[in-house]
Amino acid sequence: MALATKDVRGHRQRVVPGLRGAVVEIGFGSGLNVPFYPDDVEIVYAVDPSAVGRKLAAKRLSESPVPVEFVGLDGEHLPLGDASVDAALSTFTLCTIPDATQALHELLRVLRPGERFHFLEHGLCPSRPRRGGSTASTASSGASPKAVTRGSRARSVRTVCRCTPAPRPWMMRSARSPLS
Repeated sequence: MALATKDVRGHRQRVVPGLRGAVVEIGFGSGLNVPFYPDDVEIVYAVDPSAVGRKLAAKRLSESPVPVEFVGLDGEHLPLGDASVDAALSTFTLCTIPDATQALHELLRVLRPGERFHFLEHGLCPSRPRRGGSTASTASSGASPKAVTRGSRARSVRTVCRCTPAPRPWMMRSARSPLS
């Protein structure tokens, strides 16, 4: 299980700080993030199409103080109300979603204004060229604005990425949803 290695667990631990209140996690899978949820998380709304993943998550879920409610099968259509969650989490999921852009728009829709989307994905950090190896980025808040468009309306999202050499090309970021 390559995504359950010690190295990857360390990356998971670094992407979850700041999660709090009601959290939606797309790509919940077998619950590999469950042991790392901060104490401030009150409930997780899990989104994943795999029944096998739910079975594999059973032990982690039984040992967690955080209740997890399975609410949907795909990140492109979240069965949650507008501005209904305090944070969003996705780890190694966006590449599995046929329309990742739609999934990101859905996350923006359900996030309360000013709240954060925490993600850990594989890929190269755009701020540094690849030099014979791969790169990783670490989560942080604030800094350079990026635009995400939905229809004709642009929405500002704040992200920051710091790249460091790593054995695999991981990307971790924290993006703040628009304030309005």
